[in-house]
Amino acid sequence: MSGQKASPGTCGDPLLLKSQLCFPIYACAREIIKAYHEPLSALNLTYTQYLVMMVLWEEKKKSVRELGDCLYLDSGTLTPLLKKLETKGYIARERCPEDERCVIVSLTADGQALKEKAASVPRCMAEKSPLTKEESETLYRTLYKLLHTLHSS
Repeated sequence: MSGQKASPGTCGDPLLLKSQLCFPIYACAREIIKAYHEPLSALNLTYTQYLVMMVLWEEKKKSVRELGDCLYLDSGTLTPLLKKLETKGYIARERCPEDERCVIVSLTADGQALKEKAASVPRCMAEKSPLTKEESETLYRTLYKLLHTLHSS
């Protein structure tokens, strides 16, 4: 059996929903995002806005392209989201002087202050998970392995 790829489900019919690995990943992602709604609504953030803010809390400044690369999002998805974050006063956008096509996104003082308010979100979400720390770490590594493979192909 070594070298064989694992197949999801126990049924021999690959067109049954229970045979699909993609379905529980999709459904779980939707449920996770739904679980984030309550803690993030207190911060006036959507889940995707929260992801952008986490990158900026770590890096302070990124180009739109770099943000897209970090979050696996295209500029068409990012642009309206960044406009809303700018309207809220959490970020500033400016054209790169060396290349007008490049837009730099940076954290504002209000955006930095929001980090303190968001500090409880990861703990809140961890409390909702039935997974042990080891299970979470294994799932994290497995999903990133899958993500990197699919994204690079």
